[in-house]
Amino acid sequence: MTTLLPPGVGSDGGAERWATVCSLVTTAKLNNVEPFAYLKDVLERMSGGHPMSKIDDLLPWNWHPSTDLN
Repeated sequence: MTTLLPPGVGSDGGAERWATVCSLVTTAKLNNVEPFAYLKDVLERMSGGHPMSKIDDLLPWNWHPSTDLN
């Protein structure tokens, strides 16, 4: 029996999220960015209302740490 689920839901959703995280970590490393500081900062900015129109600013090759990193 086939169940139709939206992307990211069900058994494949975890694998998709994990692949995305692994890709971001690798891309950060290739751009001489400490991956965990990068991910922490980007997630905080996104949850704080970073505008979608400026999402390119958060890509590892464009990213600059925010001034209020702890």
